Amino acid sequence: MGYTTGNETGNSITIFDRLLKGESVPINDPEYKHIFEQVEITFSLLSKLNNTTAKSDIRLLLEEITGKHIDSSTTLFPPFHTNFGKHIVLGKNVFINHACSFLDLGGIVIEDNVMIGPRVTITSENHPLPYAKRNVMVPAKVIIKNNVWIGAAATILPGVTIGENSVIAAGAVVNKNVPPNTLVGGVPAKIIKDIPLE
Repeated sequence: MGYTTGNETGNSITIFDRLLKGESVPINDPEYKHIFEQVEITFSLLSKLNNTTAKSDIRLLLEEITGKHIDSSTTLFPPFHTNFGKHIVLGKNVFINHACSFLDLGGIVIEDNVMIGPRVTITSENHPLPYAKRNVMVPAKVIIKNNVWIGAAATILPGVTIGENSVIAAGAVVNKNVPPNTLVGGVPAKIIKDIPLE
């Protein structure tokens, strides 16, 4: 199932394309209503996913939510929460524990062999600080590289790239890029130490 475009201008670039490219979009944008339309579709699918126990059914519903093939080596434990889903990319051998929340309008890319603990939040969406501009969505893609481990209840903020083999400590709030092969923790997250390759 493709997502709704509803582009009245005849332009083939949708609001979803614009967000994925990093364009800030105000709530009074003529296409903004299509975000709400897609959210309703996604929430309906999530309701089914979060009431399913069969691994094969979970994968099929996740494929419908993301609009992409999900490799059989990737595992998701419900409940799972997202607002859009079509901008989530999952690699092979990814494990996502229960009660995770992905806000993905700006794009979330999770590469191979990534472990994500329970109650992890990944958001690719932000808003400006000034009150008068706060109704503008500011998207920024999140990229989780190969072999990353994200501990329970960590939060990954928009625009962050986590380098390969790194570990995010439980409860950390990551607001800056994380170099490869490092352990980070705290609020905001800081480098604790390098991780040996073996």
